[in-house]
This record gives sequence, structure tokens and C-alpha cells, in this order.
Amino acid sequence: MANSRSSEKRVRQNERNRALNRTRRSALKSELKKFHDAVRENNPQKAAEQLRVATKKLDQTAAKGTLHKRAASRRKSRLAKRLNALKASGTKAG
Repeated sequence: MANSRSSEKRVRQNERNRALNRTRRSALKSELKKFHDAVRENNPQKAAEQLRVATKKLDQTAAKGTLHKRAASRRKSRLAKRLNALKASGTKAG
């Protein structure tokens, strides 16, 4: 229980920020899921477009402080790696 005005304010801020962060994280997860679906469909063009959207969303969440900038960078790197692997396997198969 908050005992002072400042701690009551912090409780309000924490609740507000938690709601904002949950919304941002949920939107990010949706975009990442779309990318992974495109990769599973073996569609490099769709995956490339979804990578662009997911990268933008990762940068936005990192800029807002919901996700650490190095965590966002690491995720972008891994997504790009998956896309490159998909493209490489597509050229070998086709």
C-alpha cells in the first residue's frame, strides 16, 4: 500500500506504463507472428515485406523503452538470418 503522495503517483504511473507496454508488446508479437507465418509458408517475398514491418515495430518499441535497444537489435538480426536462410533454400530448391 502506498504511504506517501509520491508513492501513490508511482503506483498510478506504473499501472499506466504497464498497460502501454502490454499493448506495445502485443502489437510487436503480432507482427513477429506474421513474419514467422510467411517463413513457414516458404514465401520469401511476403517474408521480406513482413521483416520490414517487424523491424519497424521492433525499433518503435525499443525507442519507447518497452524493449531494450540491444534486445531489439538481436531480434532483428535473428529475423534477417531466417529470411536469408529462406532465400538461400529457395534458390537451391528452385
